[in-house]
Amino acid sequence: MWGGRFAGSSAEAFDRLNVSLPVDRRLWPEDVAASRVHAAMLGAQGIIDEADAASIEEGLVRVASELESGEFVFAPGDEDIHTAVERRLTELVGDAGRRLHTARSRNDQVITDTLIYLRTRAREQVGMLRGLAGALLAQASEHIDSLVPGYTHSQRAQPVRLAHHLLAYVWMLDRDRGRLAAAEAATEECPLGSGALAGVGFPVDRQRVARELGFDRPAPNSMDAVGSRDALVDYLHFAAQLGVHLSRLGSEIVMWAGDEHGFLELDDAYSSGSSMLPQKKNPDAAELARAKAARLTADLSGLLGVLAALPLAYNKDLQEDKTYLFDAVDSVELLLPAMAGTVATARFRPERMAEAAGGGAVVAIDLADHLVREGWPFRRAHEAVGSLVRDCLDRGASLAEARPEELERAGLAGMRLPELTAEASVEAKTAQGGTSRGAVEEQLRAAQNAVAAW
Repeated sequence: MWGGRFAGSSAEAFDRLNVSLPVDRRLWPEDVAASRVHAAMLGAQGIIDEADAASIEEGLVRVASELESGEFVFAPGDEDIHTAVERRLTELVGDAGRRLHTARSRNDQVITDTLIYLRTRAREQVGMLRGLAGALLAQASEHIDSLVPGYTHSQRAQPVRLAHHLLAYVWMLDRDRGRLAAAEAATEECPLGSGALAGVGFPVDRQRVARELGFDRPAPNSMDAVGSRDALVDYLHFAAQLGVHLSRLGSEIVMWAGDEHGFLELDDAYSSGSSMLPQKKNPDAAELARAKAARLTADLSGLLGVLAALPLAYNKDLQEDKTYLFDAVDSVELLLPAMAGTVATARFRPERMAEAAGGGAVVAIDLADHLVREGWPFRRAHEAVGSLVRDCLDRGASLAEARPEELERAGLAGMRLPELTAEASVEAKTAQGGTSRGAVEEQLRAAQNAVAAW
């Protein structure tokens, strides 16, 4: 492909470093599609003969068939999928195949193929996001009246409705959907026709090529077109943040499924056993989701590291981009269906959750709020209730079980106290975004509408 400039052959060690075929061979559908459009445009513009364009089209259809069926034989000199396709095309149609690369560089060819691939995967992953969001919405709809402790600092803080807790993850996914949409939008400009970096010296029809390949428009600057990987960074940002969200969800599932909490039981289909301990039922899907965040954030960091301080325009460093992109795509497409199934088939235990949500001092803020409504300054109320909490917890009692002498020490003797139950606590939070039944039902409808709009 480029040997005419060189008197000697490349070293084996360099070839092993330089080859990218094991990574980028998955781009063959995009490479063939872009090459067919490019060849047809060259023929229509009179840049190559129509007969050669027709031969190229016929040959590329044959190449695609061989790749699809697994009959395609890669040769030792195939540096990447792009050279492999062109090499096989030339074997099939002769000199016409050697004309395909007219008015094209691998620099604009590679990023065009990659953007087409990314756009396709992003659109497919919307459905996967919707699958997980749908599982969360279904569980939320079923558990509007199930109460569970809400935690801060890993300590029981206030009771919440399970639906409210699960909907928090739906809103995270809704923001993830926005980031995925931004990544897809970043693929709207077609690089093909930018050449190596300075454009091409032929009357190519870039509008036609962009339109037929599903882009909105040609990229306006040839150097930016071949040197930019912004769309990939945007996707990896989506994947990293999604990984963090799924890791948090996985962590809570692991905690809730443990014997100490017992808030849910996982379905056998999304659990595994122990090779040694017969009684074990392990939340492996959730644990793997918890761990994948590190991998996905590393993919983002890795590509940003490649791009940092990289001069314009194309540099071989950019060959590394697909390693990070493909790893993230594959990880996301493993995670989302598994987590959707884990959530959809989980069996929550409302009685166990309610017992945990109603114990101890989780309604302390409700007592403080009551005192504020009675005219107390909040800080004074906070101090008084904190004192009462200390006395009650010292003897293992809840606030609702406070003794007269404890109320007196807290300055609450003779006062009418509110209903200090988990049910009363959640129902008191009537502001938008709160835990009252009406507020949660309103939120659930809003979340359902948001997901439907994806």
